[in-house]
Order: sequence, then structure tokens, then C-alpha cells
Amino acid sequence: MGALQSSRSETGSLWPEDFAKRYREKGYWTGECLSQPLRDFAQTQPDSTALIDTAGQSVSYAALDSAADEMAMSLLQWGLQPGQRMIVQLPNTIELITLFFGCIRAGIIPVMVLPTHRAREVLHLAQGSGAVAYAIPDRIASFDFRPLAQEIQTALPHVTKLLVVGDVGTLAGATSYQLLCDMAEPKGDLPQVDPSSVALYLHSGGTSGLPKLIPRTHDDYLYNARASAEVCGMGANTVYLACLAVEHNFPLACPGILGALCVGGVVVLAKNPSPDTVFGLIERHKVTITAAVPTLISLWLEAREFDDRDLSSLELLQVGGAKLAPSMAARIPKMLGARVQQVFGMAEGLLNFTRFEDALDLVETSQGRPLCEDDELRIVDELGREVPQGEVGELWVRGPYTIRRYVASDEVNARAFTPDGFYRSGDLVRRLSSGHLIVEGRAGDQINRAAEKFSAAEIEDHLIDHPSLRDVAVIGLPDEALGQMCCAVICLSGSDVPRLRDLRSYLSTRGVATYKLPDRLEVVPNLLLTRFGKVDRKALIAQFSDLIPAQ
Repeated sequence: MGALQSSRSETGSLWPEDFAKRYREKGYWTGECLSQPLRDFAQTQPDSTALIDTAGQSVSYAALDSAADEMAMSLLQWGLQPGQRMIVQLPNTIELITLFFGCIRAGIIPVMVLPTHRAREVLHLAQGSGAVAYAIPDRIASFDFRPLAQEIQTALPHVTKLLVVGDVGTLAGATSYQLLCDMAEPKGDLPQVDPSSVALYLHSGGTSGLPKLIPRTHDDYLYNARASAEVCGMGANTVYLACLAVEHNFPLACPGILGALCVGGVVVLAKNPSPDTVFGLIERHKVTITAAVPTLISLWLEAREFDDRDLSSLELLQVGGAKLAPSMAARIPKMLGARVQQVFGMAEGLLNFTRFEDALDLVETSQGRPLCEDDELRIVDELGREVPQGEVGELWVRGPYTIRRYVASDEVNARAFTPDGFYRSGDLVRRLSSGHLIVEGRAGDQINRAAEKFSAAEIEDHLIDHPSLRDVAVIGLPDEALGQMCCAVICLSGSDVPRLRDLRSYLSTRGVATYKLPDRLEVVPNLLLTRFGKVDRKALIAQFSDLIPAQ
């Protein structure tokens, strides 16, 4: 797929005009650029701190606003044009936030790619978006991103520009972040940004094997951040800790970094989500709110048994990305001193939050209720018929911040969206009389491991090529820490029995991301099949879940 020519062309039909008019009249869409709140606070409170990184370096609102302008000018002077795409794959640093806002100001569309993504995912997203530029760090821990960038550029000639934060090394044709920022000073006029145009691309969890591109507009995503900030009680005294990868929707705008900057708060950027890093930053900077996934919460609670750092400033702990066990929810206030807020949402749009006024049992057992009164929900059976309240069905949704199409083929969009604009989420939920949702699983075969979602079919497609395997099924098994563990159930083609580490290594050599590698291996003579001759995943899950010791 070549470079897309217009950010309006793929989103002009996202919301029919009658819906768009209603959303504007109700004030959801304000007609502002996504970076406008940063501009506003740079004028009203220029010296207030906007960002603090792990090392303690801080940036004021005025300095971040100016740096965003400089970055925008530099990107345009570098040869990028409004409407073009840049893959952004950086860790949680001040450079990432500056580049993000620089792209927004220049009308360049950042494609948000996780630092954990590797060749397979990056190639897919770069090709699908028609990206012409790619921003990377030189390395994170032991992984060197420069060979990855070279691989992407070799495979996709339209990726003509490489931007490296750190040492360019021998990477041909690359430009260093520092030199790029020295190119231009903020002068002249930046491009006018159409608020109904695409501001950025997020990525889906990849239910069909690889992530899909999610176009979010300035109008809908700014509402997403602002309304989330209001629900969470954010204000000028908020100190938000971003410990999840910022390329995720959750820490970016639910309310995340954008929500905090929309109210004049402070954002603290964590280089990693380890208990030592997180607890240290909470104590040092008096963090008031942060967001995590259940697998992290489990680690934090375990570490807290031996850690006495002062976490008293922490008022709210958002938990999302995977279902939170009620027993774990009950331990959070006792161990971490913060109120719990469950968040259930999707990068495609819909967000659900438990509220401060909710009864304790709702906070501990439900995944919240919709953010907006104009979030329209249907809970349906296999034939698309709405089920009675309280019964389990697939969640369909449309609303002022839920997209109506992916950047994908008509066939993909026809499967994902109804003709009248409802997004078929694939989540199985039941709705309480209060409007709160309880998530019961997935309609498809997606694995949700530590809040990273991926398709079982993708891993099966790789493993079936292994010379020692005759047949394979990949399933998600319940795990208290991970939410789900990835289990490969294999049938052998001969007498050679591969070990789990052998299969993990094999998948790694094929460019599969680390979080998708199997955690467990089971060898069977034959896979269990349904009466229609298909792999009976439910039976396999039941069979091997029985072998998991009780927690």
C-alpha cells in the first residue's frame, strides 16, 4: 500500500454529517488542534512544570510549547509535508513528547508504535500507513533499533527518512534528533490544521493477526482526553505518572499525558514500570495519579511488602488493559494507599470508568460505565440481536470518539463495523442495571497477555512451519498475574520434541514480538476437534486450565 495522500480522504466518512453536527452542537468537538491546550497553558502559566523525566529533568509549559514549534519547523525543513506519516517508536522520554507535539503542529501524522514491536509489526504498520519517516531510539536496554530501521527501509523504499534519538552509528541516511532540532527556530506560520482531520494513528490489539491502523482526529481525541480528565478529577494540582508505554492509548489520553496537559497538570515520565522506578518517582514528585495493568499491579503489591517509601500522595490508581481480579482490587487501597478506578476501553474509542461515587462492590467487580452520554451501546447475540439486560453478548458501540472505520480494506471494515456505524468490539460483556459493564471474555481467539493483545492465529501460522510440528493450537489460559498466559499445544511430526525455549527462539528469529512468545508448552498426540472438524479451543482451554494449580 503506498503513501496515503490525504488525511481527510480516509476519515471524511467516519462520522456522517448529521452525527458530526450533533457532536459539535453538544460541545464534544470544539474545533481545536490537539496541541491547543499546551499553547493555552504556555500563555497563562508559562513557568509551570509540564514534564519531568525519570532522571529529574523538567520542562515548563512555555519551553515545551516552544520546543514543539521548533520541532514542527525542523520536520518541515527536513522535507516532510503536512499529511505525511511518521512511525514513532520511542521510550517514555521528553524527546517523545516533543516529537509528538511537533508532528501535530506540523500536520504530520505520528503512527504510534510500541517499543516492544519488532520487524513484523513495524513493517505492517509502516506499509499500511504509507509512512515516509521512522523515529527510533538508538537502543533500549540490549535491543539495538538501528538494524531494525535499516531492515524497514530496505523492505519499504517509501520510508526515506530515519530519525535517531541518540547515536546514529553507521545507519545510512539517518539524522540525529539533536541535529534535527537545531535546523530551525520557530518563525513564520505553521500549517493550519483541520480539526476534523486525522491527528494520529493508534494501533489495534491485532485480533486478525497483525495490528490495524486506528485514525483518531483532533476533534475526537481531544474530547477523549478532556472528558477522561474530568471523570478522573484532574486539575492544576494533578501529577500524572506515565509508566506504561506512551504509544498506548491508555497512558496517552485516558486521561493520560494529554489529559494532564489539558488541565495544566504535571506529567512524570517513567523509563520503566518496575516497582523501584515507580515507587521512587511517586515519592520524589508527589504523584497523584497513575495507570497500570493487572500484571504490574501484582508486581507492585508484592514489592510493597518489603518497601516503605512514602506513597501517600497517590490518590488514584487506574487499572485497565485486562480484567482486574476483585481480590487484587481489594488489596490496592490497603497496600498502595490509593483509590482504585477500573478502566475498560479500546483504542478504537469507547471508554468506561468506575466513578468516585460508585459503591465499593462496583469498583471491585465491574469495569465501569461509559464516559459519554452519547456513547451508544448494543450488547448482541451471534445473530446481532440485542440480548436482555444482564445477559452476556458481544459489545457494539458508536459515539463521538469511536471510529467508524480502520485504515484497512473494505472487507476488513465490513467485518469490524455495522452498516449503521457500530463498531463490533469482539468483547463479551454483560450490563448491570446501573449501566456498568462486566467483561466476560472475547468473542474471538485473541490472547490478552499482560494487557498486550494479539491473535492466536498469528503465532500458529509461524509455528506450523517448524519442522518438528505436525499441528498446533495456541490458546490463552487464565493466569492471575498476566491475565492470560500464552500456551502452545503441539502435535509432533516425528520423534524430535522441541523445548519451550526452542520454540520461543524460533519465533524470535521470525520477528515475533517478545510479549507474543508462548509461556507454556503442551504436547498432545492429536488436537481436540469440534464436530465440524475445527480445533476445539474451548475444550483445550478447559483441559489445560484444569492442570493449573489453584492460586
